[in-house]
Amino acid sequence: MAAAERERDREREGRDRETRGRGRFRLDQPRAPRRKLLPDYDPEAFGRLSERIARFLGTGRFIVWMTVVIIMWVVWNVSAPAGLRFDQYPFIFLTLMLSLQASYAAPLILLAQNRQDDRDRVTHEQDRKSNERSIADTEYLTREIASLRLGLGEVATRDWIRSELQDLVKELEEQRGVFPSEASRARDVGDR
Repeated sequence: MAAAERERDREREGRDRETRGRGRFRLDQPRAPRRKLLPDYDPEAFGRLSERIARFLGTGRFIVWMTVVIIMWVVWNVSAPAGLRFDQYPFIFLTLMLSLQASYAAPLILLAQNRQDDRDRVTHEQDRKSNERSIADTEYLTREIASLRLGLGEVATRDWIRSELQDLVKELEEQRGVFPSEASRARDVGDR
């Protein structure tokens, strides 16, 4: 049985090689990855790196270091011996370096801002949904409290029962004065 299975596998592999040679591909198997001209990169890692660079470019430390480098550059190229100067007075190379730095800094800062905008958009959407839920909950609780107040208007409270009992006692006392009780009538008859 195992030999028959091996034979079938060999035939299948042979057919696969033949179909590949003719430019036909099997649809039940994934294609081999193609070679790409550009290297693969992780956009999230690149975005995190750009945010770190943009954060650094926005610090006082960067400005101080950039100022120190430019001052040293100018002082060296003005006061050093002529053979050691690498950028003469109009400082064309310094201008090129600063332009290059600016040309890379601007897109990195924009990329970092776009990523921050995306995060802010998600946060605002979550806050909006949370606020909507809070408003709905508040409205529900307000309706429940209103219905409880209406229901309490029909419920007998302790103070209301007490006042009703006091009113009944007063009525009974008044009726005793108008209609003497049987016991008091019997005493009155016995006294005669």
